[in-house]
Amino acid sequence: MKKIFALLLGLLGLTTNANAQSDSIKTVDAAQFAEIIRSDSVFLLDVRTADEYAAGHIANAKDIDVLKSDFKDKASTLPKDKHIAVYCRSGKRSLVAANILAKMGYRVINLRGGWLEWEAYIKS
Repeated sequence: MKKIFALLLGLLGLTTNANAQSDSIKTVDAAQFAEIIRSDSVFLLDVRTADEYAAGHIANAKDIDVLKSDFKDKASTLPKDKHIAVYCRSGKRSLVAANILAKMGYRVINLRGGWLEWEAYIKS
């Protein structure tokens, strides 16, 4: 009985932690992202490689490659008083970055389809 109770408490803790983290991340489409990044209360973060960033990026975005070992160190310098609007090429790496940032205490807005969706949106 004690083992079952302990297991249930553990699962409850995992669920609560996951919900708290997901409350810190909002995933939006390109149209919503465009509206959101107009605000002064948002910091724009590109988490692609330096080469991808150099090939094209959203104006005023800072580049911190999520796949580099120093991502957390560099991300820790981001402003805590702003939402972090994050994107990558297709939305997969940015979601990884969003989860890392949420665990670090940031409130994150993730561009669902990444740079690919952004380019299609601005061309439409």
